[in-house]
Amino acid sequence: MTDEFGQFLPKLPLDELLAEVQTRLQAVVAARDGVHALLEAVVSIGRALDLETVLRNIVESATKLVDCRYGALGVIGDDGQLAQFIPVGLSDTQIAEIAEWPHGRGLLGLLIKEPQALRLPEISEHTESYGFPSGHPPMHTFLGVPIRVRDDVFGNLYLTEKNGDREFDEQDEIIVAALATAAGIAIENARLYDDTRHRETWLNASADLTRALLSGTELDEAFNLVASRAREMSGADTAAVAVPTGSLDLMTVLAVDGAGAEELDSFAFSSTGTLTGAVLASGESRAINEYRPDIESSPLLARMPGGPAVLIPLGSTQYARGVLILSKPRGSAPFSPSVITMLEAFASQAAVVLELADARKEAERHGLVDDRERIARDLHDVVVQRLFASAMTLTAVIRLIDRGDVAERVQRTVDDLDATIRQIRSTIFALQPVRDETDTTLRGKLLSIVQSASEQLGFAPALEMEGLLDTTVSDDLAADVTAVLQESLSNVVRHSRASRVDVGVVVMDNELVLRVADNGVGLVQNGRRSGLANLAERAERRGGSFDVGPGEQGGTLLRWRVPLR
Repeated sequence: MTDEFGQFLPKLPLDELLAEVQTRLQAVVAARDGVHALLEAVVSIGRALDLETVLRNIVESATKLVDCRYGALGVIGDDGQLAQFIPVGLSDTQIAEIAEWPHGRGLLGLLIKEPQALRLPEISEHTESYGFPSGHPPMHTFLGVPIRVRDDVFGNLYLTEKNGDREFDEQDEIIVAALATAAGIAIENARLYDDTRHRETWLNASADLTRALLSGTELDEAFNLVASRAREMSGADTAAVAVPTGSLDLMTVLAVDGAGAEELDSFAFSSTGTLTGAVLASGESRAINEYRPDIESSPLLARMPGGPAVLIPLGSTQYARGVLILSKPRGSAPFSPSVITMLEAFASQAAVVLELADARKEAERHGLVDDRERIARDLHDVVVQRLFASAMTLTAVIRLIDRGDVAERVQRTVDDLDATIRQIRSTIFALQPVRDETDTTLRGKLLSIVQSASEQLGFAPALEMEGLLDTTVSDDLAADVTAVLQESLSNVVRHSRASRVDVGVVVMDNELVLRVADNGVGLVQNGRRSGLANLAERAERRGGSFDVGPGEQGGTLLRWRVPLR
């Protein structure tokens, strides 16, 4: 009897009622725990103010709330594709193995076009499924929810692989949707904080740059200040300033700050057909979410981190002094419109201040013109004439001297006086201002090259010109001489770290000799030799010679020697 009663006991209505009550209680407890976890997640993501930290906290909180293995947040760019993708649950090794970063195709693109929640038990069975790139871990279950900031869709939350081989249910969707609402508020607050912080940095950077330039800071230091301040205010990993040098299509990095600075320093490249050249020519900024060589050609960006980048002209369309380039690593947040606007304002102000500094220096140079001309006139009319008269007197006295050794000593003195006169005449020529920039004489071109190098070196090289340079040197040889001097001084600027440079151009005995000596660190070991090879080729083509090596007192000595005919 007892056994029969025991067999029918589980089927009594009371047991079914108790089981139902227990199920409902468990659901209430689970709901309470879910609400509690949701509140903790909302507080967690609202606590941070840095936008990058807020975005990652959102993804991590979502994966914990619905107990799944992988999560990601895709930020939608102005072009309607994913500008930033923040994954959670993948190791650095797994991320590195993924062949292509998501751009917003397939299911991710569907959520961009139709911003509403989407739950799937199997990703591959959906008609919009695009598949996974090579190296991507397998994923099956899926939950996607849009994140709105005010009335605009900021991005989407993507959650996959719910633990325990379970599917995402309606309760998961409700919780994640609630989290997405709170996330929109947290993102808006972080944006406002970032804008305020960037604006404060911009004001300080502009004030520092203006103060430095107007107090006499050299141009190279000014460009370095522009790069460092721009990187600080934008949060970029690398900042560089490229300016046109030499021919119209050649650009050189004059200043760099941040990651990879050594590799980018003094990097020269042709701007033809590049993004940098387009920005310089148009005077309009360009921003990209990720550098892709097949789409945007830029040898400079190829050496930078490779993620989001922005290129901003330094100056107006009519006269841009250069291009400011900032870059972040792959997967980083793109430069926001507000940051780009501040960078453009900073670059415009920097260009104006650079113009004012140049105008001030030009005024100072004009103030020195009269003094330079007076000194040159006094040297010619007084010093040279007296030296020449003394040399002529000594030459006449030599014939009256009986002792050979005394006559020889007097002759050496006369020779020294002649050399001194030649050096003073070269100095007189250098003191005279170049009034016509289109001067076609060889002396004028050589002087212009030396003066141009003075601005980059921070001091004026000593220049000595001797012989009939403007009458005996042919036009084609003059073109080689100016190119050799330009390349030689360019090498000194880039590599020597010298504090003194001596340049000599002499025409004598039917031969032209160009000599450049510095007191720098000497030849760079294992460095590029393409420039020196060009100098050697120019000399050999004319039947001359070229040699470069250590100087007599250290540094580097370069000699380029060719016959006149």
